[in-house]
Amino acid sequence: MKVAVFPGSFDPFTKGHESVVSRGADLFDKVIIAIGTNTSKKYFFDLEQRTAMINSVFANQPKVEVHSFEGLTVDFCKKIGATYILRGLRDSGDFSYEKRIAVMNQSMNDGLETIFLLTDPALAGISSTILREILRNNGDISPFVPLGMKIEF
Repeated sequence: MKVAVFPGSFDPFTKGHESVVSRGADLFDKVIIAIGTNTSKKYFFDLEQRTAMINSVFANQPKVEVHSFEGLTVDFCKKIGATYILRGLRDSGDFSYEKRIAVMNQSMNDGLETIFLLTDPALAGISSTILREILRNNGDISPFVPLGMKIEF
């Protein structure tokens, strides 16, 4: 079974994330959205909220699961038997950063391949960082998150 892990903080989950997961589900037998926890990071939404939001998007997609993890992504992949990491690329800056991480991940687990999917150009300007800033200023992020995603805070 080909299992891909799509790791991130997803604070919040965006239309860009949704696109990568949906396209990944066409390529893999299972896509696990892995919500990483970083104790040094201050999140806008807590883990339970992020998990619920993402589950609401993929409730009818049996090939997609949502998990959380602490520690290294490579260790999580090994623990669940995933041999692929799925990543979306918005621009050359993303590529440069993600390439370095992919090289390090592969050096720690040579059976682990990172697959890059280019972000749909219409979604390339969306980032969780910007959406958090919009939320902090009482703005509406609904055009930038998956249709029907339940945002609770």
